Amino acid sequence: MADTSLDIFVPYWGDPDYMKITVDSVLAQTNPRWFLTVVDDAYPDPTIEDYVRTIDDPRITYVKKTKNEGITESFRTSIRMARQELVAVVGCDDILLPNYVETILGAHRDHPEADIIQPGVQVVDAAGEPTSTLVDTVKQRLLRPSAGAPLLLSGEKLATSLLHGDWLYWPSLTFKTSSVRTVDFRNEFRIIQDLALIIDMILQDRSLLVVPTVAFGYRRHTESASSLLLHDGSRFEGEREYFNLAATLTRARGWRRAERAARLRLTSRLHALSLMPGLLKSRNLTALRTMVKHGLGA
Repeated sequence: MADTSLDIFVPYWGDPDYMKITVDSVLAQTNPRWFLTVVDDAYPDPTIEDYVRTIDDPRITYVKKTKNEGITESFRTSIRMARQELVAVVGCDDILLPNYVETILGAHRDHPEADIIQPGVQVVDAAGEPTSTLVDTVKQRLLRPSAGAPLLLSGEKLATSLLHGDWLYWPSLTFKTSSVRTVDFRNEFRIIQDLALIIDMILQDRSLLVVPTVAFGYRRHTESASSLLLHDGSRFEGEREYFNLAATLTRARGWRRAERAARLRLTSRLHALSLMPGLLKSRNLTALRTMVKHGLGA
């Protein structure tokens, strides 16, 4: 256990300035027991390749794909390439605070039974400044279980909580490599596939450790893929389809509370309803119909 190291993978496609900050945040870790692999998804700009190759550190590996395959395949590549007991797949614009590796390895040492570790998260804006959006306030203050010490969750209680509202920050999570390899991403749920994978792990009786120590900077962009899909309502169509599947899966386990949470999909519906005033102003009737249908639970 004392020799455990953390595999950190960063799938790369995007702004090289943000990516440099992410790489630098790994180099700034207080605990040196990490390995970094950059998975370049055939990005046409060579800036990051040149930057990484100037860093003289044997813990760093750079891999460039011959063609662009998309973020899901880069996630799969990362999990497949992992060699350490623990693996994290970080966003190429996020920031590991200097204590991230120390926090994760300490949590693993104290709770080796945990399959997933969620550290505390600081949300930052495009400029890297701390920010607080409505979404993050709901996640961190209303949905996320409150605890002053590490809290281990599993089973129907955890599934029910996440199906009421996903309070996890996917890029900040660390997984037991052997555990995350027992599931795969569901291609049909592109925007919500991170929650889908986590629920599939929970259905396998995997556990999640919530660590209150803030150790990760999650960059919140209003122009993210999920945000752009809000404009035409397609995100909510995908969410509705997933929650119907989740209800079926949890019912098969006999988890009736989790099934009810999936069918209710409360925070997802409230999110849709909260967007309706803006859609009325923009007269986006197609999206408005989708929001109304989703928000009212139709």
